[in-house]
Amino acid sequence: MIDKQHIIDRFIKYVTIDTESDPNNPEFPSTENQWNLAKVLEKELNQIGMQEVELDKNCYIMATLPSNLNYKVPTIGFVAHIDTSPDFTGANVKPQIIENYNGKDITLNKEKNIILSPDYFEDLLQYKGQTIITTDGTTLLGADDKGGVTEIVTAMEYLINHPEIKHGKIRICFTPDEEVGKGAHLFDVEKFAAKWAYTMDGSQIGELEYENFNAASAKVTITGKIVHPGYAKGKMINSILIANEYIAAVPENEVPEKTSGYEGFFHLHDLNGNVEKTVLEYIVRDHDFSLFEKRKELLQKIASDFNKRLHQDLVKVEIKNQYFNMKEKITPVMHIVDIVEEVMKDIDITPLIKPIRGGTDGSQLSYKGLPCPNIFAGGHNFHGRFEYIPAESMIKATEVIIGIAQKVSEKFK
Repeated sequence: MIDKQHIIDRFIKYVTIDTESDPNNPEFPSTENQWNLAKVLEKELNQIGMQEVELDKNCYIMATLPSNLNYKVPTIGFVAHIDTSPDFTGANVKPQIIENYNGKDITLNKEKNIILSPDYFEDLLQYKGQTIITTDGTTLLGADDKGGVTEIVTAMEYLINHPEIKHGKIRICFTPDEEVGKGAHLFDVEKFAAKWAYTMDGSQIGELEYENFNAASAKVTITGKIVHPGYAKGKMINSILIANEYIAAVPENEVPEKTSGYEGFFHLHDLNGNVEKTVLEYIVRDHDFSLFEKRKELLQKIASDFNKRLHQDLVKVEIKNQYFNMKEKITPVMHIVDIVEEVMKDIDITPLIKPIRGGTDGSQLSYKGLPCPNIFAGGHNFHGRFEYIPAESMIKATEVIIGIAQKVSEKFK
């Protein structure tokens, strides 16, 4: 159905364009290099025959595949993001193609002895005999979410080239800056004009998600007092030591590396300081809204308790909500999830319906009035040197998009 080499070539073209986003830049997009892929996609969408192709001033690309039906069905959409994570470099990506994977260690970089091993990444064994695309061990790959971008473009191209496949109007959008939490901020839902949509931004084959974390960031600022250490008794206040106590007061088992499923966490991801000032950066996550609120309250209470004990207001916590669980917005329209589940089963994919332990543009879009569950893009080990994606998973994800278009045309006839 989908030509494997064609989808591999398209994916490699996209991932070799550096689109790393920048969490410290408030501009849209946060990096100029995201325009490079956006312009490639704008040209390619026009070439394959998409209509109403528009690249706006904020680096959002929208396009339309018109309906080929003689009756009206809901307009649906597909969304993916073009940026890659700033957690690990996405510059100078050199993909490697492993054909007919044998289930053994893959040497990513012989010189640096970087090995992708099924002994550690056991999911690899699901893909024996398949074609796996990896990094060279020095960068991330960018399957998050250029896998999704590849699949959407390929599906649209296939539908254009096969008009015998019936479908309603389809809208697509590629967003910038998803990896820094801004992907949906300037998304024009009214202009997109779809009844609902799907983000193609999940991981392994079969993933189907309509629940995600409630999320907040927390900045803990601890103020100390610098005094010459030889004369410091009773005068110096070492903010680093207070920060150490603060960290110890946060539940030690409620961290990402010790939680799974619906379990929430506190994640200390950055620490910077000296005697006079230390700043701790946390992210706070929980699927349950009441537990989410309690987590934020706990961070404030720890600060309040410290300030009372120290008889000074030395610890300050600033909390900002980032996004909320889209389950509240998807549950009333669960038929849009059911459609995907049916399509997956039709093409022999076992649906893996589970909560997202992270965020998605779909969450913010759902709260902006565009219900938007998340579907697998096929990659593994995102945001690092061990990232990989099977070509066969990209093909299956493309078939899911095509199947959804068909299923909607049948269900709403």
